[in-house]
Amino acid sequence: MKKKIILIAIAIILLIAGFFAWKLFGPAVSVKNESYLYIKTGSSYEDVQAQLVNNDFIGSATWLNMATKIVGYKKIKPGRYKLTNGMNLTNLVRLLKNGQQTPVTFVVTKIRTKEGLADKIGSAFECDSLQMISFLNNRDSLIAYDLDSNTVMAAIMPLTYDIKWNTTPGKLFQYFYTAYKAFWTTERKEKAEKLGLTPIGVSTLASIIDEETNSPIDRPKVASVYLNRIDKGMPLQADPTLKFALRNFGLKRILNEHKNVVSPYNTYNNKGLPPGPICTPQMETIDAVLDSPKTDYLYFVANSDFSGTHVFTTNYEDHMKYARLYQQELNKRNIK
Repeated sequence: MKKKIILIAIAIILLIAGFFAWKLFGPAVSVKNESYLYIKTGSSYEDVQAQLVNNDFIGSATWLNMATKIVGYKKIKPGRYKLTNGMNLTNLVRLLKNGQQTPVTFVVTKIRTKEGLADKIGSAFECDSLQMISFLNNRDSLIAYDLDSNTVMAAIMPLTYDIKWNTTPGKLFQYFYTAYKAFWTTERKEKAEKLGLTPIGVSTLASIIDEETNSPIDRPKVASVYLNRIDKGMPLQADPTLKFALRNFGLKRILNEHKNVVSPYNTYNNKGLPPGPICTPQMETIDAVLDSPKTDYLYFVANSDFSGTHVFTTNYEDHMKYARLYQQELNKRNIK
């Protein structure tokens, strides 16, 4: 009889132990597809607990609290933590304790303005767009990088960056600047110098070319036109710079009224390059500028067949002939 009681007691203990083990090491997290827990800077343990329960990631806080005590989770580390369906509480708490957050994959493509960059960052990271635009407009922030609020977008290379969610605006920019410095090798700097340009100047010219054409074949020739104009002291007369000055990127036709806009980005009224890039330039376009061919071209206009290519000419008379053909085609297509 005594032996039977002992066996029953052992069985009960094993059942209780198994129950505890199941609660702590069995599937506990319930998520669909990819789900993340975002812990903001300054959050308390109660904040983390509430998020997990209120978002139905876990059933209740009781067993979470026990796992927290066992693992010794005391210091709350902000970040973006990927949750997987069926994750147990012990592994969840260890993930948070060790600060093993999943970085944000931040992809930069063409971005035209600082405000556009700030909005994109504000949607992806803990810092908001106002904090980011404040950094991008802050002379004291940028002077350490030898940049200003006009040239800062030259440092934003169109790449894919893996960055922690709770990274501050200053540290975010450091990621961009590191990639920018790595791109500008000694060889590229020497090529820029031979053209009489700084890396910022090359990036600015490349940004205009990116807005002029999507044709890889035309980019080097467009670069040669603008470089020839700079050498001759002619205004660039680049339509995309007027769109940037007007902040109207959907303009299909540039009219005389647009050419009167008062702005340092009006390359019809101002000679030389504008103060900074008008979009984040592609690396291929920067290289197209650096490796641009020697030509006598001074003009180009979009091809009237709407192929996306351009017609390049050395004199104004020929240029106007092709420009009229393009304007006629715009009229036929009722493009305003």
